[in-house]
Amino acid sequence: MRIDGLQYANWSEKVFRQMREGGVDAVHVTIAYHETFREMVLNLEAWNDRFRCHPDLILPGRWASDIDIARRTGRTAIFFGFQNPSPIEDDIGLVEIAHTLGIRFMQLTYNNQSLLATGCYEAEDPGLTRMGRAVIAEMNRVGLVIDMSHSADRSTLEAAEASTRPIVISHANPHDWHPARRNKRADVIRAVTERGGMLGFSLYPHHLKDGSACSLQSFCEMIARTADLVGPRHLGLGTDLCQDQPHSVVDWMRVGRWTKQTDYGEGSATQPGFPRMPGWFQDNRDFGAIERGLRDTGMAEDDIHGIMGRNWYVFFEDNFAPLG
Repeated sequence: MRIDGLQYANWSEKVFRQMREGGVDAVHVTIAYHETFREMVLNLEAWNDRFRCHPDLILPGRWASDIDIARRTGRTAIFFGFQNPSPIEDDIGLVEIAHTLGIRFMQLTYNNQSLLATGCYEAEDPGLTRMGRAVIAEMNRVGLVIDMSHSADRSTLEAAEASTRPIVISHANPHDWHPARRNKRADVIRAVTERGGMLGFSLYPHHLKDGSACSLQSFCEMIARTADLVGPRHLGLGTDLCQDQPHSVVDWMRVGRWTKQTDYGEGSATQPGFPRMPGWFQDNRDFGAIERGLRDTGMAEDDIHGIMGRNWYVFFEDNFAPLG
């Protein structure tokens, strides 16, 4: 079983066929960064068109059982998530509406301070807001998973503590392996995984030691060390693959409508666009390389299968349904 905890590719038949060639059974895809609720609905409409055009390759995913259907029929289940709470605007009632529409993940922040919590690019991190705590309780109730991938440390720790259900960091790596602002410190990873949450390891080059030149061996050894520290059962992959996206898209991701100035985020003036992916992971056909790399570290086969997908499956099974 192979499940990717986060992608934002330029979706096309080519990408969907590569998913099938790579044996990818399910993918959590981003359908909103800074969109309003209505703009997010337009993105859902675009996905409905994709499902109609490619019924032999993809199907909408709402529950873990949809992954079973995908595996049985040779397709990939597509699960939706927000990388920002913008689509719920300032209306907590839209949390339940989002879940009803098929959304299964929502980040409380995207780099900046939001109405709910603090992003990892802010100078100060006061933690969760009052609305943030209320929204967490509502997300717990309806089965919308809390994602803290772009959030600051205190906000993430407080979210893990406040949530009655496990939360996730869908796409990031340990800070002590590569001290990127987006990567997570050991105490934050422990706080999430000890409560049953998930960490998805990112392949976005800004999150990798040595960037685009990161070796498969270094990446897989990092995963193995993390498994030794926190156990393997709450670890998976969240590649953050942005395949075939034009550089204008990364501008939208970083800038949205919140500033008129250029913001390079994890990039720089000399590297303003999407960074080059490492040679051993270019697209969905390359998941086998990671599996082989994990095997080369000496990791047990059962733990490898968990990290490649089964751990995400169990998490989906336990956390997408409403309480009660």
